[in-house]
Amino acid sequence: MFKMKAALISLGSRSSLMILKEMQGYFEKVDNIDLRDLEVNLGNGRLNVLYDGKQLLEYDCVYARGSFRYAPLLKSITMSLSEKSYMPIKADTFIIGHDKLLTHLLLQQFKIPMPTTYLTSSPIAAKKILSEVNYPIVLKFPKGTQGKGVMFAESFAAASSMLDALFALKQPFLIQEYIETEGRDIRALVAGEHVIASMRRRAVRGEVRANIHAGGKGEPCMLDDNAKNIAILTAKSIGADICAVDMLESPKGPLVIEPNLSPGIRGITEAMNANVADKIAKYLFDKTQEYHEKGKEKATSEIFEALGIEEKPISHQIISNLEFRADRILLPKIATQISKLNSSDEAVIKIESGRVIIERM
Repeated sequence: MFKMKAALISLGSRSSLMILKEMQGYFEKVDNIDLRDLEVNLGNGRLNVLYDGKQLLEYDCVYARGSFRYAPLLKSITMSLSEKSYMPIKADTFIIGHDKLLTHLLLQQFKIPMPTTYLTSSPIAAKKILSEVNYPIVLKFPKGTQGKGVMFAESFAAASSMLDALFALKQPFLIQEYIETEGRDIRALVAGEHVIASMRRRAVRGEVRANIHAGGKGEPCMLDDNAKNIAILTAKSIGADICAVDMLESPKGPLVIEPNLSPGIRGITEAMNANVADKIAKYLFDKTQEYHEKGKEKATSEIFEALGIEEKPISHQIISNLEFRADRILLPKIATQISKLNSSDEAVIKIESGRVIIERM
C-alpha cells in the first residue's frame, strides 16, 4: 500500500478542523489549506493553483469546502486538481449546489420530491402567484447558507410588502409553499452510498428555521429506507460524494429543502454522540484508495490496448447453496462486493432454466 497525502481546503471552521484532525489518523500527511490564500492562474492552456503565491503541491486526496461566496474559486480549483487527486465534489457542483434555483431545476430532473417552488421575473407575475397560493409561504434568495436569506410570510399583505422591497433592491428570489412541521426538519449526512449520520432539528420558539446556526436543537433520528434513498439520490444528482441533505417530513413523505456542500458537523456530532468527522475521514481514505487503484487499472488497460492484447475481465466462481426468502433468491454478500452493483444501478437480468445472469446496463 502506497503512502497517501491529503489536503483539506476550507475557511478554517471548527467543523473543518474536526475533519482535518481525523484525516490525520488515516493519511500519511494532511495539509490544512486556507481557501482565502489560494488563487487560480490561466497559463500555457491549463489552470495552475497557487498557494501563498507558490505552486500547490500534489495530493492523492483533496477535500474542498467553502461558502457560496467562493463557488467560482472552488470550481476552478477542482477543475485543476481532479485529474490527479480524488475530490469528493465535482467542479460544476460548487456552482449548482450553492444556487437554490439551479439545484431545484436539477433535482426536478431526477424526480426528487421537493416543496412546490415558483420563480418569477416580474412584480406582476409574482403578485399573481401570491394571489393563488395557500399561506403561509416561504421566500428565499437563490444564494445563502445556514438559513440566511429565508423569509416567512403569513399573508398576502406581508408577502406583497416583502416582494416590493425585493424588486426595489433588484434581488432575485424564489416563492415556496410552506410545509407545516412544527418547526422541525431532518438533516441527513451522506457519504457515497450511505447516510452516515442523521438528526431531527427543532427550531427555537418564535423561529421557523430549524438550522443549528439559527438556534435550532438537534436530536438523533433513524431514517427509513425511503428517506435514506432520497438523501443519497439528491447527493448523487448534484455530483457530491459528501454532503448534507435537509428534508421536511410531510404527509406525502420526505421533501428535500436543499443540499449543503460544506455542512457543519458539530450539531450532528453532539446529537448522535458519535464521531461523525471520523466517518467522513475514513470515507475519504477508502475512496482515495479506490480512485488510485482504478487509475492503475486504466493505465494497464491502455498498455494492453497499445500492444494489441485483449484484456479479459477476472471471473469468480462461488459454490453455495441458494438461500430463499418469500420465494425470492438472495445472493451471498460476496456477490455484491465483487460485482460492485448497488441499488441505484439499472440492470439487465437474463433468465433461463437453471441459470441467472445479472449485468449492469
